[in-house]
Amino acid sequence: MFHPVLDLAATITFMVVIDTMQADYVMAFARHIRPHVDTESQRAEAAERRGDSVPAFRHLERTHVLGQASTREHVRVHWHMLLWAMRHRETREVHGQFVRLLGAATKTAFGLVPTGNTGGSDIRPCQRLPVPPDIAATIKAARSDD
Repeated sequence: MFHPVLDLAATITFMVVIDTMQADYVMAFARHIRPHVDTESQRAEAAERRGDSVPAFRHLERTHVLGQASTREHVRVHWHMLLWAMRHRETREVHGQFVRLLGAATKTAFGLVPTGNTGGSDIRPCQRLPVPPDIAATIKAARSDD
């Protein structure tokens, strides 16, 4: 028989067990991908300083693809995308980044991220895209590192 409290307790217990099992793997991935995310973020900042706003956002998109499997990195890149959109008065992008920021914060830990999605508001939030070969190799290496 369905009992809302017991059903919720069972669900939470299951999530905690799965989270504990995945925590080491996820933390290792986050630790290994972070330098690559930082490098791409620095490229975005450098392009922005040169006044190259479009290349700056392209680097943020690459940052998004690299870090989207890590909640911390995923939220961080959407924050940077939101700041970029506000600086450039891109209203559509600002609204899109608010939605994506919430999604990154609440869905990433459950693996609910579309592989290859570049994170901009010109792409549907759940749309999968091909991962560029250089990024795919970096992600693969980060997943296999101890």
